[in-house]
Amino acid sequence: MVKNIKKEKKLDVCQTLEIHEDVIKKVKENTPNEEALNMLSEFFKIMGDQTRIKILYALFIANEMCVCDISNVLDKTPSAISHQLRILRQAKLVKFRKEGKVVYYSLSDEHVKEILDVGFSHIRES
Repeated sequence: MVKNIKKEKKLDVCQTLEIHEDVIKKVKENTPNEEALNMLSEFFKIMGDQTRIKILYALFIANEMCVCDISNVLDKTPSAISHQLRILRQAKLVKFRKEGKVVYYSLSDEHVKEILDVGFSHIRES
């Protein structure tokens, strides 16, 4: 004889339909427009690539590095690193300066450092 034992599930959805007009109004009034949300989505897509995150983190630690050094740290070809840096540069996450024949890359501003720092703080909490 097999017993059919049902475990009670704790639901994480509302058990009733209730509209909170004040909350809905606040969200609608403060939500950025579609263009801004698309830009934010693209930003996170760029940040979502592991190689690009490694590059950003290397620059976070070193403050400034050339393509050859980054490629050595990440064990990737200079061509592959240059491609990723181009994407990061277009997204305004990194900047560069030339010194003779060497091009040095760094994080574009304090916001990028803060994003990385807050991201790492968040994952360390888990």
